[in-house]
Amino acid sequence: MLPAIVVATLPRLTRAIQQLAMHPDDDAAYTLADELTGITAMVAEKFTNDRTADGIQKALQLTTGCVSLGLEHAVPGDDDLAALDLLIDEGAEHAFQIGFRMIKDLAALPEDTLVGEYDTDPVYAARRLREKFIDICQTDPNQNWDGAARYALQFRQRKEVQAVVRLANWLRRHNTDGPVSDADLNAEGVIALAVIFAVEGGGHIVARTGQKEFERFVKAVRKNKPDYEAGWAELVARVPVQHHPVLLERIDSYRQTCTVLQNIKGRTAMKTLFAELENYAGSELDADYS
Repeated sequence: MLPAIVVATLPRLTRAIQQLAMHPDDDAAYTLADELTGITAMVAEKFTNDRTADGIQKALQLTTGCVSLGLEHAVPGDDDLAALDLLIDEGAEHAFQIGFRMIKDLAALPEDTLVGEYDTDPVYAARRLREKFIDICQTDPNQNWDGAARYALQFRQRKEVQAVVRLANWLRRHNTDGPVSDADLNAEGVIALAVIFAVEGGGHIVARTGQKEFERFVKAVRKNKPDYEAGWAELVARVPVQHHPVLLERIDSYRQTCTVLQNIKGRTAMKTLFAELENYAGSELDADYS
């Protein structure tokens, strides 16, 4: 059996500094070392314990990761000499600020489609920023580091969540019976209600409902037997085009799997249908009979 091939993935900062051995420049080396020392001291003061050796070591690891993240963004690819040139020409602080802004952007994106009041609280926002900074940037300069790849994955995932949340907020603002402005948001629940109720037709937007209105809806669908596709087309026509990718994906999913829509046409009891609707709408459904 052949031995496994281990590919070293050092932080971009480490790889750029290694270029100094092949392209010696004492002035650049001293300047870079001085800059990195200053950044590390700042990170130690703000994010670790700057009074202990462990705190300083952790700050160095975070600095290395954050500068590396900035370099990966500013100089994509494997040209480590170009990364070194950027460090010399623009400074390590410049690369660090690029990386830190990327972390701030990531931490500001919603992690989940269940959005609560705490998500906009500045204290919690600062805590999330610190946790994400440590999660992505902490690294051992002599060990493999995948922070840039993890950042790219998490950023893509959170942008997808953000798209869902933005659609739900638009639906709430344009709810036919009046805007819904609760601080807590179950984005998937809002979209579920809009997609399910759209099959009745008429172009109405339903982002919040109760049991009484649901019963009316079920009776109307059973009596009139509307064209589901026509109702969905009316909903799509009303929603801005930037939200269409999420909306169309959800419509396709509900077209195939939504038990509420599948069972409305039969003789399923109203109580059972409402219980199924709760599974889709969650906290966006008013369970009171009103």
